[in-house]
Amino acid sequence: MRWLCKKQLHAAVVIAFSIIISAGEIKAQFDPVQGLSSDDLVRRALASNGELAAARIEIERARGRLRQAGLRANPTLEVEQTTGRFTGSADERETSVGIAVPIELGAKRKSRIELAQAELEAVEAEVADRERRLTLEVMTLYAEALSALRELETTESINQVDLQTTRFVQARVNEGESAPLELNLLRTEVDRLRSRRALVEGRLTTSLLKLKALAGISDAGPLRLRENLTTIRQPVFPQSVEAAIAIALRSRPDLRLARLNEEVAEAGLKLARASASPDLTAFTRYSVIRSAFEDTPVGVLRDRDKTLTFGVSVGIPIFNRNQGHKVEAAALISQARMRREFLEQIIRSEVQSAYARYEAARSAAATFEQGVIARSTENTRVIRAAYELGQFQITDLLSEQRRLLDSQREYTETLAEQYRALADLQAALGGPLMR
Repeated sequence: MRWLCKKQLHAAVVIAFSIIISAGEIKAQFDPVQGLSSDDLVRRALASNGELAAARIEIERARGRLRQAGLRANPTLEVEQTTGRFTGSADERETSVGIAVPIELGAKRKSRIELAQAELEAVEAEVADRERRLTLEVMTLYAEALSALRELETTESINQVDLQTTRFVQARVNEGESAPLELNLLRTEVDRLRSRRALVEGRLTTSLLKLKALAGISDAGPLRLRENLTTIRQPVFPQSVEAAIAIALRSRPDLRLARLNEEVAEAGLKLARASASPDLTAFTRYSVIRSAFEDTPVGVLRDRDKTLTFGVSVGIPIFNRNQGHKVEAAALISQARMRREFLEQIIRSEVQSAYARYEAARSAAATFEQGVIARSTENTRVIRAAYELGQFQITDLLSEQRRLLDSQREYTETLAEQYRALADLQAALGGPLMR
């Protein structure tokens, strides 16, 4: 058997070197000890995500509105000076100091507080729903990254075997035992796998960059994954779909938000009705009146009077009784109720869909695990050995190898779908499942 020519040996070395680099890249993205799990990334995202942090500020704003709603109206101080200097009665003067205190009637202050409290709880529920959706987004991206990483590992594994087969075929071509076409077909397959690997690497890089952005990790910082699609711990599921739906209807923050929006609308109607009642203003005024009488038999007489005035003013609701606001508030209640009822239907559908998807994906994964991958791998190994003995054509080997690669991809997609369905089910239930 002759040695490989220099150009052929160089080509083989280049392929081997590229495989070593890719294997190093895979290892750099996966660390079962110090890597980050999906739960780790979710915690970091909930603590560091900028959009979520901005949404939480809305809670402080709502607390400020609640505090403002409980404050009473300020009193009014009135100072008045009357003089006759400019009208020919220079000795006529009047100085008065008064204070007016608004008194809210119709439980307006209580209605404002109830409305502000309901709005605060609604904002808190909205932030909780943002956290739920952010958790789902992180877990979905994590599944995509795990899927890309597993497909990359599968492609590299087959690529390494192809490299060994390439050396064997090259030797047979050099000996004249095989046609150069066989070597070209095999090299075409190697290049095709290399192209596929580049696409998968792009998917992996994209998923990792998105995860970094959501979790608040700098682009320059490393991100290694800890989990594996085949070793994920299965959580404890509700016993039935009906039990899952009941949990979702109790726990979903967006449904709680819808219910609170209904309460906000009802509180708004109470405030509109309370605002229709007139306000009362109680006031008092202290006055000092100085007068002078000139045309008297005894000369100029001066008089100084002190008076204290009390009174109340009440608005008369003849034309404006807040009719428009009442109609608007009643319509808002109907709108909020319809949205809440529709969301309940959506939640039931989401739970049923995620539950069914997970069960289907788990069943499909079990089918693969029971022998599809193992048999396809064994078939490829046997055909490769038979090819080396001259009993099969290279096309037979490549066909079986592609079937193995397709099976691996389908298995990877099934595992990823199982993970995504698990994430969707967790989001549909409104909280994490116990593991």
